[in-house]
Amino acid sequence: MPPKHYLQFKDFSADEYAYLFERTAWIKRKFKNYEPWHPLFDRTLVMIFEKASTRTRLSFEAGIQQLGGFAVYLNTRDSQLGRGEPVEDAAEVISRMSDLVMIRTFEQEIVERFAARSRVPVINGLTNEFHPCQVLADVYTYIEHRGSIRGKTVAWIGDANNMCHTWLQAAEVLDFTVHVSTPPGYAIDPQLAGVTPNGHYRCFDDPMEAARGADLVTTDVWTSMGFEHETDDRLCAFADWQVDAAMMAQAKPDALFMHCLPAHRGEEVSADVIDGPQSVVWDEAENRLHAQKALMEYLVLGRMDG
Repeated sequence: MPPKHYLQFKDFSADEYAYLFERTAWIKRKFKNYEPWHPLFDRTLVMIFEKASTRTRLSFEAGIQQLGGFAVYLNTRDSQLGRGEPVEDAAEVISRMSDLVMIRTFEQEIVERFAARSRVPVINGLTNEFHPCQVLADVYTYIEHRGSIRGKTVAWIGDANNMCHTWLQAAEVLDFTVHVSTPPGYAIDPQLAGVTPNGHYRCFDDPMEAARGADLVTTDVWTSMGFEHETDDRLCAFADWQVDAAMMAQAKPDALFMHCLPAHRGEEVSADVIDGPQSVVWDEAENRLHAQKALMEYLVLGRMDG
């Protein structure tokens, strides 16, 4: 059978996510209790990076080792991929020498081309279009703090970027609603996001209205990697889209705040919000480790009972 890949959030069903969230909780408990769990003993994860990383590299590298396996770090600057080797050729070779591949790159097309020729599961560690591993951890974090996300409202404030696209896909798969507010000229493109206007998201010109009644308010940097040349224009365009205390006051009293990090205090979020009592950004960051361990285990071994 061909390998199962995780290239965007909608690659998995609601039932698969239910399993993964349950499995994440089980694996996290083992970790917190210092109980070894090595289902991927002697398995190798190859991590290919074209974009800079802190949380993605650390969570995958530590995660595979905690599962009993090994990580090999490849940067495109230091490998033949950076010298023009076709993605398809690299996939053929790398997948014959490993058990899993994680890729953090620019265009989604790159991970899709690699996966099409890979003999082993491929994970999207981030592309310009999607960031499924982050939202996997984010949804788990919400469940950990508040229970099921089904039927809830998530307010996305800021850029219609890879995180926004992935939240929109998650809403369709897991049956919740996303309120999206972006500055003029930065609106979502449903085709690029891979979603249909089917009632799982609503767009608001006013970010305060988007946050009204939300169970979760989340945002990201105003300028994502690869768009640095737009920084000055974006600082002006996004000035009214900062998540601050006044915006959080529009959400439900027990609403959570999330940010995938790194964050720029004073830009997309105020310090009193990200460092305040409603913020769960540190749990969210830690849960990248546990959710991705569940993901890697599932892609290699399928569903586990114990």
